Amino acid sequence: MTTQTNSVIVGTAGHIDHGKSALIEALTGTHPDRLAEEKRRGITIDLGFAFLEDDGVRFGFVDVPGHERFVSNMLAGAAGIDVVLLVIAADEAIKPQTREHFDICRMLGVKSGVMALTKSDLVDADSTELVRMEVEDFLRGSFLERAAIVPVSAKSGAGIAELKQALHAAAVLVPRRDAARYLRLPIDRAFAMKGFGTVVTGTLISGSIGAEDEVELFPGGTRLRVRGVQSGGKGVVRATAGQRTAVNLAGIEHGAIRRGMVLATAGRFRATRRIDARLELLPSAPRLKQRSRVHFHAGTSATVAEIYFYPERIEQKDPGNEALREGAGGVAGGRTGKGATLVQLRLQDDVLVLAGDRFIVRQFSPVITIGGGVVLDPLARRPLQRDSGRTGFLETLERGKPDEIVAAITERAFSGVTSSEIVARFGWTEAEVREASRQAASRGRLKIVSEEPLVLVAMAVFEETRKKIATKVESFRKENPLQAGIAREALRAALGRRVRPETFRAALAELVAQKKVEAQGDIVKPAGSEVTLLPEEARAKEQIAKAFGAAGLAVPAVKEVLGSLAVEPQRAEKLLRILLHEKQLVRVSPELIFHSEALRHLKEQLSTYRKGRGERISVPVFKELTGITRKYAIPLLEYLDREKVTRRAGDERVILQP
Repeated sequence: MTTQTNSVIVGTAGHIDHGKSALIEALTGTHPDRLAEEKRRGITIDLGFAFLEDDGVRFGFVDVPGHERFVSNMLAGAAGIDVVLLVIAADEAIKPQTREHFDICRMLGVKSGVMALTKSDLVDADSTELVRMEVEDFLRGSFLERAAIVPVSAKSGAGIAELKQALHAAAVLVPRRDAARYLRLPIDRAFAMKGFGTVVTGTLISGSIGAEDEVELFPGGTRLRVRGVQSGGKGVVRATAGQRTAVNLAGIEHGAIRRGMVLATAGRFRATRRIDARLELLPSAPRLKQRSRVHFHAGTSATVAEIYFYPERIEQKDPGNEALREGAGGVAGGRTGKGATLVQLRLQDDVLVLAGDRFIVRQFSPVITIGGGVVLDPLARRPLQRDSGRTGFLETLERGKPDEIVAAITERAFSGVTSSEIVARFGWTEAEVREASRQAASRGRLKIVSEEPLVLVAMAVFEETRKKIATKVESFRKENPLQAGIAREALRAALGRRVRPETFRAALAELVAQKKVEAQGDIVKPAGSEVTLLPEEARAKEQIAKAFGAAGLAVPAVKEVLGSLAVEPQRAEKLLRILLHEKQLVRVSPELIFHSEALRHLKEQLSTYRKGRGERISVPVFKELTGITRKYAIPLLEYLDREKVTRRAGDERVILQP
């Protein structure tokens, strides 16, 4: 029986020279240092990688630098790890970068890990036990409180088997990443390989990727084609979420790609420079003032951010939350769960992040890690002075169910939102967005005004649109009693640009279904309403119809007909529009209007001509047949072409209808 191999990313963490790289070599047989300077100096400067497939688990090891000068490189490697391998030398115990790396892993949401007490061959058993006790005390109350602590020696191999068992136990606790979601691959390396071209590597955090896929490179939005994919040093048909992945790309030079860029499913996401987030500051962090500048790290990207603190809603039932209140000078860091506050981060460069992504912030100068947090709204808008619902909205994004989140986003967008806007924020699939939307609609929070594409509008906005349509239709009727109704496009324009066409159509359709208005062709009117004419208006209307009817095809000028009436010109124009709407009269050109009976008779003439003399007719013959001049003949023939009664063929017309 074959079992599916589970892929787990293990990231090392710990102080410089505590034996991280040597330990990985002892576990995998591969030394992760790849740079000549790293081998010469004996320290890890940039990220290193190695792989181990053991007992149904494929471990991808990311070796990160321990030196404080290279913590930014460490952060790029920490993105996407499932299990932290916290390395502490038995002859030195816990050191500054041990603490910083541990804080980074905690704030990045790592939930599983193993402690390795390296260089255990250099100390006696009592010293090892003292270090173990110190480590247990350090980890007490943290996500690693129950993690295994394994003394090892990379030199002698002692404890390596036990460490592998501990890593297996930790791997069991790691939830599988979602390969059904859209692709995101934060890039940590880009290089050229002879015979292949551009290759990028990274930890696949969601979705899958295979040869011939079209992907989008962020920031920038360049569309690229995938030539091939490797995972664990081997070619694969598709790499899936949770795997270290190398992608061979066509259509771009490796020099155009840098660490921090992201490969993603094409057409689904948007880069951003404005993020709403929940920020937690470490107890050791200095007090931050409004608009403090910090170094921002998310995934493999790094940029500078300016912090804007939102005022917090203080819950009386939890006095500890007073630590969240913004003081005159800014926000101070508190202990876990107490120093977290809502912020907006304004970034110097475009990044691709989604709601739920974790990030780290480091002090601008001197550069030390001071906190981290979680993205709540990656496409945040500029804060308004009066926006009392902002914090409640962000709390819903943070803790709400999918249908509550969709409803909250829709209710804050007067024009409504599309499924693509929701996907760009959360990375949900279209099916997930539709299900959440249906649930929110069933609870009366929003209205689905279009299924393809999916467009949502808040129920309050939809009801307001319905009322406005009904009111404007009735008002137009009262102000224009001689007109059958308001033109559909004029009605939509009267609602303003903030009302989407989909919302207008859905609201109008509902009013029609409720028999509150009628929509006849291009005209919308109150249900059951008819044009009521005064006696002189009725006579004038009849005069207009008779004037055009008696003229046959040699019709008089419109101004001439209207000028002969006993009613004023404005009312005469409205009476003419009524006749056109009723289709008694037909406007063939801007200057020429014909009676419908005359046009019907003309079509009968052409049908008779076709049967007796053939399907082709020239302009002179058409003039002779109808007894009209060229002034009328050409506009009428063009009208017949539009009506598909005839088709122009050179200087002649082909009669299409028998």
